[in-house]
Amino acid sequence: MAGVVVGDVGIDKAIETRNSSNSDYRRVVEMNRSKQRLDSVMDGLVGLLKVRVVRGINLAYRDARGSDPYVVLRLGKKKLKTSVKKRSVNPIWQEELTLTVTDPSQPLKLEVFDKDTFSRDDPMGDAEVDVAPLMEAVSMNPREESLRNGAIIRSERPSARNCLADESHVCWRNGKFAQDMILRLRNVESGEIQLQLQWVNFPPGPGPAAATTR
Repeated sequence: MAGVVVGDVGIDKAIETRNSSNSDYRRVVEMNRSKQRLDSVMDGLVGLLKVRVVRGINLAYRDARGSDPYVVLRLGKKKLKTSVKKRSVNPIWQEELTLTVTDPSQPLKLEVFDKDTFSRDDPMGDAEVDVAPLMEAVSMNPREESLRNGAIIRSERPSARNCLADESHVCWRNGKFAQDMILRLRNVESGEIQLQLQWVNFPPGPGPAAATTR
């Protein structure tokens, strides 16, 4: 009888060992799959563009009581949007959206919509942002210790080739390159959007201009 008990213990131990091995194998397989998914996402990635949607200014009315605006950002096939602000033509968002960048030459496209519950959302204008000035400033790779906080690296003026409502500056602020801008919306009777852009290199190293030459 004792021999049977010993045998059962041996069988249980073998089963436990096998289950543990299977669990380890599944864990390794899942780790490999996760790595493959990450590699797929990172393939061709040049950097990250952080866009802070600050506010809207004098946006168009789409309803008698105002509008319920939200902002959509597009970069290539990537799309992000802000929250909806109820009954406001001067909404404050202060929301940061981060887009992955694989082609630095692509413009950032912005659209504003009025949220409707029972019908299609109404367009409230659009604009495009050339991110080249910001990326070129980052690519200069200046010595951080030589830059004072708030230093202007370069400036862009409004022209027929851009949607700027006022002069825009790429600045060194709190240890980072940032560009504030106010965009005049197109294809609408009125409206402007204030943004702040920030570039993050990925992987760390040469700036985005170096990536465009590969």
